[in-house]
Amino acid sequence: MKTIAIIEDDEHIGNILAETLTREGYGVLRAYSGTEALLLFQQWTPDLVLLDLMLSGLSGEELLPKIKGIPVIVVSAKVGIDDRVNLLLGGAADYVTKPFEMKELLARITVQLRSGSDNSSVLTVGDLVLNTASHELSVQGNPVHLTKTEFAIIKILMQNPTHAIAKSVLLDRISLDTPDCMESSLKVHISNLRRKLREVSEKEYIEAVWGIGFKLCEMKS
Repeated sequence: MKTIAIIEDDEHIGNILAETLTREGYGVLRAYSGTEALLLFQQWTPDLVLLDLMLSGLSGEELLPKIKGIPVIVVSAKVGIDDRVNLLLGGAADYVTKPFEMKELLARITVQLRSGSDNSSVLTVGDLVLNTASHELSVQGNPVHLTKTEFAIIKILMQNPTHAIAKSVLLDRISLDTPDCMESSLKVHISNLRRKLREVSEKEYIEAVWGIGFKLCEMKS
């Protein structure tokens, strides 16, 4: 399931977008200000961002350069050609003016997700390489057999390699790939995953962060 972050301070527009995207089979994240969006990106890595410009606190123009490695479709009432050109040159993948036709926006979302699908199917962090399409993990070139839950855990950690992921967030995110992991069994799955990685490389790749959750260990070059 692809996840789309809606950064929009107009609750009515945001609700319409969220309902439509959910109906189309997407996961949805919401933020109502630029500052809230930054906090959201510390815990989540969406596949695409819908970004309004007229946000309280941190504006959309200020937020855009802080969004790295994720396609951003600007959805704004600003219709000037200079605005569009500057934002596209500044990192936006696409620009849609309000009011917009939902069918057109959905088509533009499909195009952006399709164009990024080949590049995003392989995650590389240090000597960990995960193919999210085939569910194959290799460590220092050596294959590691994963259960469905172990795959879901390592994928989330590799998508957020510098962040500690809270247990509640981790459970919520991995439920997109596997529904069988409960809080009581999360530590067991992570322990088994750490053991498999250690057996291949004799290195630790996952660490517990006290009071928060888990994160990848810093990869030394």
